[in-house]
Amino acid sequence: MIGGTATEQKVIVFQLEDEEYGIPVDQVRSIEKVQHITRVPGTSEDVKGVINLRGVVTPIIDLRNRFGLMTTNYSDSTRIIIVAIEDVEVGLIVDSANDVIDIPDDSIEPPPEVVGVIKAEYLKGISKVGNRLLILLDLSEVLNINLIDSEKLER
Repeated sequence: MIGGTATEQKVIVFQLEDEEYGIPVDQVRSIEKVQHITRVPGTSEDVKGVINLRGVVTPIIDLRNRFGLMTTNYSDSTRIIIVAIEDVEVGLIVDSANDVIDIPDDSIEPPPEVVGVIKAEYLKGISKVGNRLLILLDLSEVLNINLIDSEKLER
């Protein structure tokens, strides 16, 4: 770009059903294979439970459930993306984690009012990168930190 610099952001691309989603790389701690998840009584339906990840008890959310998609059995490609928001680490179960890509900021459009079954407040925007359409998530809304009472999970 002449006379300035084009800004872009790195995102982790993951899949749920036939859609591709992106979350900022700087919010992702790691991507893990599915492991044993311990149920925690009294949590919402989309909180699957907790895992012990390198000595840290981490709540796990099934994004299919959170987004109102049909749940499926986990496969070899199912992953848990460990994300961190406001000092809270949470694992997100996704169908697969595909890629890390750079998205030019000027390719991001505001989210449409309705995107299938996903609530508009979960979305930061939509980006067309090549022939791919990425749904960019607002993790603080998706996680709704109030919903995940980490103190309750640590007891």
